Amino acid sequence: MTKSELIEIIAAKQKHLPAKDVELALKQMLEVMSDALARGDRIEIRGFGSFSLHFRPPR
Repeated sequence: MTKSELIEIIAAKQKHLPAKDVELALKQMLEVMSDALARGDRIEIRGFGSFSLHFRPPR
C-alpha cells in the first residue's frame, strides 16, 4: 500500500474529512515519527507495532 492509497482509503471511510485534511494529517504523523526515529527514539503504537532503528555493520 502506498501513502496515496492510504490517504484515499481513510478519506473514503471518513466522509466528513476532505482528502487534503487526511493527507496533511498523515504527512504530519509520518514527519513526527521520522523525527523521533532520527533522534534514536523508539515508537510504539499499541495494537499496531513498534518502530526503531537498528544499525548493522557493513558486509
